Amino acid sequence: MPTTLSYIAPVILLALSNVFMTFAWYGHLKFDQKPLWIVVMISWGIAFFEYWLAVPANRLGHQVYSAAELKTMQEVITLVVFAVFSVTWLGEKLTLNHGVGFMLIAAGAWFIFRGPF
Repeated sequence: MPTTLSYIAPVILLALSNVFMTFAWYGHLKFDQKPLWIVVMISWGIAFFEYWLAVPANRLGHQVYSAAELKTMQEVITLVVFAVFSVTWLGEKLTLNHGVGFMLIAAGAWFIFRGPF
């Protein structure tokens, strides 16, 4: 019988895994003077820990969510984490276009979880 933790743990693990993955994929952009092979190796090392969170999140989550719901959840979490990261770490600005695009993706997520069809 699923518990509240069965529904919450995958979300928390996916959020944490996305923090690691965002740093693995984009964190090096602040250090563009470093040789590419070094940032690739560091990124790979960071991604190793991301997998230790994402794989259990999906394994546990599949007990209460469909694969499509897990993937949708992961994408929405990725956008939220990336938006915070791009502003705080990279110093970039979010524009109205970003907001509209993110809202359209959120609308797609609504259809996956609660849509009328």
